[in-house]
Amino acid sequence: MGEQQTPETYDEQRHHAFLRALLDDVKALEIMLELGMIETGQRRIGAEQEFFLVDRGSHPAPVAMEVLARLDDPDFTTELARFNLETNLPPYQFGGACLSRLEKDLNARVERVRRAAAAEDAEVLLTGILPTLQLSDLGLDNMAPVPRYGMLNASLVKLRAGDFQVRIKGVDELFVVHDNVMLESCNTSFQLHFQVSPEEFAPMYNLAQAITGPVLAAAVNSPVLLGNRLWHETRVALFEHSVDHRSRTHRSRGQRARVRFGERWVEKSVLEIFRDDIARFRVVIPAEIEENALAELDQGRIPHLYALCIHNGTVYRWNRACYGWHDGSAHLRIENRVLPAGPTVIDEVANAAFYYGLLAALGDEVGDIRTAMSFDDAKSNFIAAARLGLKAQFTWLGGQTESAAGLILKQLIPSARAGLLSRNVDSSDIDRYLGVIEERVESGRTGSQWMLDSLAEMPATARPHERSRALTAASIERQKVGEPVHTWALAEADEAQDWRHSFRTVGQFMTRDLFTVQPDDLVDLAANVMDWEHVRHVPVEDDEGRLVGLVSHRRLIRLLAQGGARANAPVPVAQIMKVDPITVTPDTPTLDAIALMRSHRVACLPVVQADKLVGILTERDLIEVAAELFREHLTGFAGR
Repeated sequence: MGEQQTPETYDEQRHHAFLRALLDDVKALEIMLELGMIETGQRRIGAEQEFFLVDRGSHPAPVAMEVLARLDDPDFTTELARFNLETNLPPYQFGGACLSRLEKDLNARVERVRRAAAAEDAEVLLTGILPTLQLSDLGLDNMAPVPRYGMLNASLVKLRAGDFQVRIKGVDELFVVHDNVMLESCNTSFQLHFQVSPEEFAPMYNLAQAITGPVLAAAVNSPVLLGNRLWHETRVALFEHSVDHRSRTHRSRGQRARVRFGERWVEKSVLEIFRDDIARFRVVIPAEIEENALAELDQGRIPHLYALCIHNGTVYRWNRACYGWHDGSAHLRIENRVLPAGPTVIDEVANAAFYYGLLAALGDEVGDIRTAMSFDDAKSNFIAAARLGLKAQFTWLGGQTESAAGLILKQLIPSARAGLLSRNVDSSDIDRYLGVIEERVESGRTGSQWMLDSLAEMPATARPHERSRALTAASIERQKVGEPVHTWALAEADEAQDWRHSFRTVGQFMTRDLFTVQPDDLVDLAANVMDWEHVRHVPVEDDEGRLVGLVSHRRLIRLLAQGGARANAPVPVAQIMKVDPITVTPDTPTLDAIALMRSHRVACLPVVQADKLVGILTERDLIEVAAELFREHLTGFAGR
């Protein structure tokens, strides 16, 4: 994909040329399948690893381009954001020491990125979603400077004809409106590849779909997004929203989402997937294609099918069909995109062993999964796993119902073991990696559960951003040790060593749990809210959440002094509120906010983002910050 010339703006002629190349590629693939020109009889596995780069304060570090320059290696590449990287592992023959080789190579690559990042004063973290991410990190200024990303963003925004909206409910509830695709950069994954022969593609792809739910349930690692506890694998819900190209009209008539699990089993061929995706989804990256696939076939050469691969890269099935080309041979792969990055390399390889073992076993045990399981059950299992992890309930083969943990322990781990043994994978590797899965499931401690348990054990006095930094800092340190997540001690609130990083900007410690009134409410309501909730300022907002004023205790006192409270006529809030109060944004540096409060002699600053009220900063908040920093200073002094 990166080899092609990607335009930065839309060009109709280029779009038509790309579409013609795309249709020719599909025709060429059809010919190749008919003539037996796709590699058969080979079973290879592979993986792609995505990383987060974080600074010393555990926040996203937008230094990907600098780190890539230091690595100077084509095996490492950009991702959507400047704080993400990706590396592509080589293919391995499925068997023997393939799993331990994968672990060794992954550890070596992570260590290389860690050294290069350290030179840029950054750290590396393997996690599905970085707990410290904030909406302000997701602007286009943090998009990697690669033309295809800009084209992808422009095309999807144009197709959608409006902002991207994300609403996810878990323990907490998140609702976000965003004007670009950078929400997708919150996700990092560990993607698995499995090479199959053309004639077995359909049954193997269907098996991959069936096992995705159980494998994900054991691997979840993304429960926190923008400070909210949501799904156990929030990446699934977020990704489906973050690149949703559909306008309101398209959604109302049931048009398929670009990110999806699928709607039915594959019947015969990989062509079913490619044709369906081309028919449903518009081209969004019309790169310049120099290859003529049909002409290449006429010359007796194997085409790369560049247009097909580029379009396929913009349609995000959780199990993606892939066409590949290597050393003059073409092949087909199934790419599993569901698994999150982390929590450690050994956890990831254990997930891979579980996945590959089940693919091998169920192909032998069940054959055609369509005869043993409905597609709707496979899809429901996937969604339940993403929501609840090991606490999900599954409908499995023959309609049996079982908890995720029970099914994995009783049936699926033994099946995976048999599948790996049947492919002559080293028995010591099988014991090592499936042992990790077994112990993780028995303990109930997935990466997500570790995060949720850690948050639950932190003191209620810890601010949300302090908790997120503690999770991140603890994850980094435990990853360096390399022990699997089910053995980790819970993160503690004081693991983020330098607390000053939690108070750099207003958004990190502002009060988000707001009590507000509207202009036509009675002053009596504002007065009672202040009394009941022990606050001295009440923001005034309209029906759309826009800030229109501020009521302070001083204005209430002034009203009382003037005798307003004794008047028979009711007094609306609009009559006494301060119109157009001084405001800040979540990104305002704390020192700037303090300077504003001093220069304007105010004790409160409403916090506004995109014209909407999102928080409030008061003198009390600043006193708490000062107290925290003072305690840290005393602790450091006492330690000398």
